[in-house]
Amino acid sequence: MTTSVAPGKSVNRRALLGLGLGNTVEWYDWQVYGLLAALIGPHFFPAADPVSATLNALAVFAVGFAARPFGGMLLGTVADRVGRRTVMLVSVGIMAVSTVVIAVLPTYQQIGPWAGIILVACRLAQGLSTGVEAPLGTAYAAELAPGQEGRYAGGMISMFVNFGVVGAPLVAFLASSVLGDAAMAEWGWRVPFVVGALLGVVVIYLRRALPETLHEGEEAPKESAGEVWREVGRHWAGLLAIVFVVGAVQAYSYAWNVGLPNLARGTFREDPTTVYGLTTLVGLIMIIGAPLVGRWADRVRLSRAYLAARVLAVPTVFLMLAYAAPGIGTLATVLLVGGVVLTLNMTLYNVVSVSLMPRTCRASGCGIGYGIGVALFGGTASYLLVWLQRGGLGWVFPVYLAVLCVISVALYVFARRKGEVYVGE
Repeated sequence: MTTSVAPGKSVNRRALLGLGLGNTVEWYDWQVYGLLAALIGPHFFPAADPVSATLNALAVFAVGFAARPFGGMLLGTVADRVGRRTVMLVSVGIMAVSTVVIAVLPTYQQIGPWAGIILVACRLAQGLSTGVEAPLGTAYAAELAPGQEGRYAGGMISMFVNFGVVGAPLVAFLASSVLGDAAMAEWGWRVPFVVGALLGVVVIYLRRALPETLHEGEEAPKESAGEVWREVGRHWAGLLAIVFVVGAVQAYSYAWNVGLPNLARGTFREDPTTVYGLTTLVGLIMIIGAPLVGRWADRVRLSRAYLAARVLAVPTVFLMLAYAAPGIGTLATVLLVGGVVLTLNMTLYNVVSVSLMPRTCRASGCGIGYGIGVALFGGTASYLLVWLQRGGLGWVFPVYLAVLCVISVALYVFARRKGEVYVGE
């Protein structure tokens, strides 16, 4: 069975589902660790107080981001030389295996420091996998549907990403509701990881039907890794823009979906079940909004849609200043209002990144730019937010986010004026 995606093109629905669900798995597994950091920390790290344990777990969350640039570099190069399909199977396989290990990993009380060491190794493996999954999945969708990049590479891929974003807090919410707070803290936090591993197996099966898109370009694939990276270097303006296009929105996203919920639970002692429910609502907004934003971007032009969304983010990030003390109503307002603007930006940032690299070095260039942006700005966002709030400097974080957004706009405009836009014009 096939479904039309562009004039003269069709794609197997099973392959399309595998493409999208792979992004779901990557984001679900990544998100669930950050969301449960306050529960995971005491099991794998010795700490004198709950806030310190949470910071230790979030530090491991950030460490995983350090591997993302290497994932984009290594696996992205293979994708530009050998093909997209093989790498997309490998990336999901790595994520599924490392998630299984976390689900069954003994605690610090059982095996001592090895618990933390193995946890860090799993997070590094997940970082390698995630470093290529999102940019490569978006590039693949753009190559399948020229002329409809907003709808498919933006809207469809983002919708499946958001299934992962909402799936993590939803499963955590259900587990917490059924098991109760005590059991959730003791062993129930492992349940969401088991769910993610099982979904990964399903995606590996579905992705076997993916067709190859690398060889459809006007130029032949590069014969060596050196050729790929020399071409990436020639498009340095696009690469620099990708780092900040990705980094700014990733910092925004992790602040809203991980940092604020952990601040609420670990510092302000809000009810965890309610916090999981609110985070789930943010994800639902993003699921519903992604297809609409993607179609809108195709109508108004991708560059215009991106610039409007990113400029709107600048004042929106200051909403978090309202949540400076315990108050579930304030938290709900900040998360949900900011979530609407986050939806605009999260739908478009990956397809905008893909637009800044030509096909023959797209996986490598987008992979390394994505990895650097996420590692520098996304991976540190949750830790930085909680740390600044703990030190009475919570106002610094939204200023930091606003500056990142402004830089991302300036660099995109610069790259576009240099002719470094290859998709969506």
